[in-house]
Amino acid sequence: MGFLKSFYIHHTFFRYLAVLSGCFVLSFWLPFLYPLAWLATLLLLALFLFDVYLLYAQPEAIKAERFVPQKLSNSDYNSITIKYGSRYAFKVQLQIIDELPVQFQKRDFEHVASLTKAENKVYEYAVRPVERGEYVFGNLMVFASSPLRIVKRRFTFQSGQMVPVYPSIIQMQQYDFLSISNHLTEFGLKKLRRIGHTQEFEQIKEYVPGDDFRTINWKATAKQNMLMVNQYQDERSQPVYSIIDTGRVMKMPFNGLKLLDYAINATLAFSNIALKRHDKTGMLTFSKNIENFVPAVQKLTHLNTILEKLYNISTDFTDSDFGLLYGQIKRKVSHRSLLMLYTNFEHISALKRQLPYLLAIAKKHVLVVIFFENTELEGLIENDTQNLQDIYHKTVAEKFSLDKRLMQKELQKYGIQTILTPPEKLTINTINKYLEIKARGLI
Repeated sequence: MGFLKSFYIHHTFFRYLAVLSGCFVLSFWLPFLYPLAWLATLLLLALFLFDVYLLYAQPEAIKAERFVPQKLSNSDYNSITIKYGSRYAFKVQLQIIDELPVQFQKRDFEHVASLTKAENKVYEYAVRPVERGEYVFGNLMVFASSPLRIVKRRFTFQSGQMVPVYPSIIQMQQYDFLSISNHLTEFGLKKLRRIGHTQEFEQIKEYVPGDDFRTINWKATAKQNMLMVNQYQDERSQPVYSIIDTGRVMKMPFNGLKLLDYAINATLAFSNIALKRHDKTGMLTFSKNIENFVPAVQKLTHLNTILEKLYNISTDFTDSDFGLLYGQIKRKVSHRSLLMLYTNFEHISALKRQLPYLLAIAKKHVLVVIFFENTELEGLIENDTQNLQDIYHKTVAEKFSLDKRLMQKELQKYGIQTILTPPEKLTINTINKYLEIKARGLI
């Protein structure tokens, strides 16, 4: 039974049969072809049996293994490696088919290669998941054929390999790297001490040109007989919360990824940066109910807790209850904190309905409302109009774009910090806002 499951006819064999059939047909008019056609048929049969012997004489002639990361990173290109080798004593042609998880909707994966005697090779490809959850890889199948190319033998490896897809770990590591680079000032992600007057005292140091005269420590100057200044650093152990709206407004997709997933990826990267800067980080998700609440803690291992909570978050079709959010924050977040609220407002009327709750939250905490530009509308606005329908579409798109900017101004009018960002720039803009707030000493 195992032989039948692994036995396949090579497509070249059917070409041979087509040639033989043509010879038999022509033999009606050219009789000398008839014995030659039978001779060729017997030869093909002999080669067929010989090819079967070549491929099946050795039980484990092909070895292959798929190497997948323990966790795949959502919205990023993840590398998958296939290592394969041959024990045949002759050169073989291989057709490698990897059954990718159903979420990728890719059914034409194929890699063709050839191996000489005792040769090993490595093939690497990348996959980009756009949904979190469990991804199951099917069979890794290798079809081997000899130089005769009459039959093929199938080898099957690693059936049912499950890999979880988590929020963007790659993105988190990328911004963590940028945060320690002193050469990427355009990103605003440098782990530098912030010198100021409302921050924590760090040390007394010798004055150098450029230091603020207001920080001169006169007692230390008298003792050392040289100008000495106080140096300050950012306040540490400040609570920072990422609040994610999981209502229907976060279901909107951009580039195959829902707004919720952009917010989740940004939360993970931002929480990592905040922990590295010695702040306490926590998170909260809500829609019709409070779904997850993780108190702010200052431990690097706390990032794993946040990651596991983010893994299972999903959206629904309900409107989010901002009044419930206000009540939860009032009960659970007692200290003044930085609250990064990921949500989306498409109409200014939707913002005004929730504005009283946002103002109530902002009375005690530093609230940053993060919502999204509709990049699809920007494309409509930039397009040239050709007819009346194009003018109508462009006018509507400009109206929606103007509403976004008006909502931003409305929030800023009441002293609420805002980020209006394209989805793909959410992470960098969130981290920049956090660094700005820390540098200004707002918390």
